[in-house]
Amino acid sequence: MVHFTAEEKVAVVSLWARVNVELVGGEVLGRLLVVYPWTQRFFDSFGNLSSESAIMGNPKVKAHGKKVLNSFSDGLKNLDNLKGTFAKLSELHCDQLHVDPENFKLLGNVLVCVLARHFGKEFTPQVQGAFQKVVAGVANALAHKYH
Repeated sequence: MVHFTAEEKVAVVSLWARVNVELVGGEVLGRLLVVYPWTQRFFDSFGNLSSESAIMGNPKVKAHGKKVLNSFSDGLKNLDNLKGTFAKLSELHCDQLHVDPENFKLLGNVLVCVLARHFGKEFTPQVQGAFQKVVAGVANALAHKYH
């Protein structure tokens, strides 16, 4: 279990309150698919993923990215129970979707990069450290049901 200090919780929650999940979610998932092209195999039904522009402009990528960040928001409301919060999603990704749990770490790292880009100087090393802790905790929670 990951332990978050009160300061880390405040830093993450206050910055997250200003995140446009639709915009950032699409960018995060799009960048994941571009930077790590092998992750595209989980999104065969999304249509054209043949180029960076096709991926970044794909409405299904944007919609699923928003969905992913809305789930991430749920985790931020339950930082002290990430495994419980993500238990059903962990089962889904393990048993039905067969997603490599390493992809959760990759997605978290892409999220941190995108947040840094969007928030610039506000994304201080302390804020980054808090978010790195959160994305690691979420990745661990999502991988929890894997055998």
